[in-house]
Amino acid sequence: MLLAQIMIPAASVAAVLFAIWLAYDVLKRDKGTATMQEVANTILEGANAFLSRQYRTIGILAIVTSVVVGAVVAIFKESTESGVLTGVAFIVGAFASGVAGYIGMSIAVRANGRTASAAQNSLADAINTALRGGAVSGFLVVALSLIGVSSIFAIYSNLLGHTIQETPFLIVGFGFGASFVALFAQLGGGIYTKAADVGADLVGKVEAGIPEDDPRNAAVIADLVGDNVGDCAGRGADLFESMSAENIGAMILGASIYIATGNVEWVLFPLVLRSFGVFATIIGMMTVPFWAKRISDPMGALNGGYWTITLLSIIGLAGTTYYMLEDVWYWFFLCGLVGITVGIAFVYITQYYTAGAWRPVQEIAHASRTGSATNIIIGTAVGFETTAVTAITVGVGLVAAFALGQQADLTNVDPVSTGVFGTAVATMGMLMSAAYVLAMDTFGPITDNAGGITEMAAGTKPEAREITDALDTVGNTTKALTKGYAVGSAALAAFLLFTAYLDEVRVEMSKIAADDAERYVTLQQDNNLVPPGSDVKAAFAQEMKVYSDALAGLKDRVDDKDKFSQADVDSLLVAGRDETAAILQRKVDEEDLSAADAKPFLDTGSPIPLPRIMPVNIAKVDVFVGALLGVMLVFLFSSLAIRAVGKAAGGIIEEVRRQFRENPGIMTGEVRPDYGRAVDITTRSALREMIAPGLLAIGLPITVGLVFRYAFGGDGNEGWSSVAGLLMVGTIGGVLVATYLNNAGGAWDNAKKFIESGGLKNPDGTVVGKGSDIHAAAVVGDTVGDPFKDTAGPALHVLVKLLSTITLVLAPLFIS
Repeated sequence: MLLAQIMIPAASVAAVLFAIWLAYDVLKRDKGTATMQEVANTILEGANAFLSRQYRTIGILAIVTSVVVGAVVAIFKESTESGVLTGVAFIVGAFASGVAGYIGMSIAVRANGRTASAAQNSLADAINTALRGGAVSGFLVVALSLIGVSSIFAIYSNLLGHTIQETPFLIVGFGFGASFVALFAQLGGGIYTKAADVGADLVGKVEAGIPEDDPRNAAVIADLVGDNVGDCAGRGADLFESMSAENIGAMILGASIYIATGNVEWVLFPLVLRSFGVFATIIGMMTVPFWAKRISDPMGALNGGYWTITLLSIIGLAGTTYYMLEDVWYWFFLCGLVGITVGIAFVYITQYYTAGAWRPVQEIAHASRTGSATNIIIGTAVGFETTAVTAITVGVGLVAAFALGQQADLTNVDPVSTGVFGTAVATMGMLMSAAYVLAMDTFGPITDNAGGITEMAAGTKPEAREITDALDTVGNTTKALTKGYAVGSAALAAFLLFTAYLDEVRVEMSKIAADDAERYVTLQQDNNLVPPGSDVKAAFAQEMKVYSDALAGLKDRVDDKDKFSQADVDSLLVAGRDETAAILQRKVDEEDLSAADAKPFLDTGSPIPLPRIMPVNIAKVDVFVGALLGVMLVFLFSSLAIRAVGKAAGGIIEEVRRQFRENPGIMTGEVRPDYGRAVDITTRSALREMIAPGLLAIGLPITVGLVFRYAFGGDGNEGWSSVAGLLMVGTIGGVLVATYLNNAGGAWDNAKKFIESGGLKNPDGTVVGKGSDIHAAAVVGDTVGDPFKDTAGPALHVLVKLLSTITLVLAPLFIS
């Protein structure tokens, strides 16, 4: 407990102070020439205008949703306090997510011009400026997540007096709020950035034959704005909700071990481990200039910082598990190592599939020789290929972590509980370097914008553009790395969040056992935990009623809810013999119960104990259909997101064509394009088009749960199992489809960059350059991949976690 009291506040303060120092360090750097500053300020104005309009829209939706969620929880949990606390947690999570994205974007967009100016000096200066600008977002995201989750946990448990085991369920609203904002932020930003990018590329590079980021292209500023609102603000909100949801999910799993052991450190462990990750990342960040001066390859310098953080994270993992997880700490240390290894694997898997030095990207570039069709065919094949290694890596990681966790022998704790907690530790281990990975992600749009500013500003050195081009290529890879890392963490976390949902179902069933013994037996007959038949039902219902009355009598004798509460009664009503003994022995040891009061129950247990993980039978038609609708959601959601980009891009294309047609002086450089109109068209389209996929993602799980509870319910059939099918299969489908979209898009993008950098040669040895038919085919492939990798793919990361948080919060709606 002492370690948590020291480390969590210390890491929170350190992360905020380090982010402030990074922001100061970036903002004091040279802004560049007057023309550089003019372009940078135009980008800043456009980004601020978009985010202000976007967050106003999201804010209204969030307030309405918080009220609805709070009301639903209050009604179905029959507790006004629970509803209010869940609604408050939702608003706090939503607000923190928005703040994290906005501040990170604000600093990143100011780093653009300074990176362009630094590129006039050296590669090392440019790397340092861009990475530190991106790291502001990374550290603020981690700090706000840590501060938000730990503070609301402390308030709800210490100040409001809720028990340790129930508080994590009350703060799930925080994760739902973060997921809610992240979904719309990622969708809106992703639609904006890719609509502008596609419009700029097709009219500028393909139709007009002018260079990328040419100032004569009216869509260029909109494109550069989009990099910031999509890749900075959107991804910041994405990783904020990832860390928040996974912290809370791990705390819920830790609470199940706390019930048996009485050791609160099982609940606080995820937050402490995250704190050690903060300090490891601060030190690793400070080593990047050292690597940049000694390694000519920008990616090598960034990898040097990543490996430093990884080694420090392993040390922090060892210390945290040793001091917090009792005598079985070494099993969970190994689980954490599994998670760190999975994170490393995803970093290098993504590099292999999206970097120009390797077979997949070069294969796509060579396919461009025979046209855009073969480019798209090979790119599609590469994207599908990546799902295999993703699934295998995640599968091996989960099985290894679960098996190692099961070896932790804790008295009266089910090995399934320690196995599931082992997967949570693996996820936490993987996310220890999250701040640095997010910094590398934001590094991408900063360097992309720096290249655009260098192209548009007069009087820049030719070698500066070479530096920004090299950094932009690396930035494409680092953005792809972050997406791979995010989808990998989502895949690992999917299991722990799914298990957390089943824990919530178990809690709700324990309340049913206390209120309506006959209905409880009916539910367990439907789960095949009790034999069928009305006579059997009546006999078991009578046993449950007798046992419930005995526990209620014990509660009345104690007459102190802090020592023996209704929550304790509910837990015992569904606990097996070992779990019952563990709970009561802990109460005796803590002097909450006398040995005489506990003795009659020590050798018993619930007449119908529930398994540690509630069974979900996919052979049942309602579960199967829920699963079918879950994977359908992934594809329909992706369709709406990609179609939104196409529709918004169409408006930009027509606008750029109109300006070229009506103002011939634009092409000669005599007339300045109307950048503002292009920005405004893209903004309105993005905000309009983000609503439908967002509402689909939120509405479908609720609809499935309600339909299968009320329209097809009865005889024990409940909506919770249909929702479990949707959650389980929808999550798996979302992870694999996101992998395909992210990596196919990244490979298409860098295949184009590979050709533009002179990597592809004709049979006679001449370089295939820009403006060729081969290059045009690669541009088409890159354009197809843009909404894949920057809109639909990243939005699916959020969807996967949103499904978990919304079902966790609204579980009472499906079963209570």
